[in-house]
Amino acid sequence: MSFAQARADGTVEECLEDLDDVLQGLQRYAPVVLAVALRVHLEALLQALLDAKECTPEEVRDFVRELEREALQYEAD
Repeated sequence: MSFAQARADGTVEECLEDLDDVLQGLQRYAPVVLAVALRVHLEALLQALLDAKECTPEEVRDFVRELEREALQYEAD
């Protein structure tokens, strides 16, 4: 499943709801601590996708660029 396919699938919203529930339980941590921990997990997840050949390095680059653009509110290139 590609990143584009995952977004089109309704399970993303369901997964987001589950993640929101988990993150509610982690409110005792500072947001920066959560951001660093989530970054570590995201890195591992992206590497697992690459190792399993579920996406290409270019797809990961695009995903990370889009994340940066959205997080920092850059204009589209």
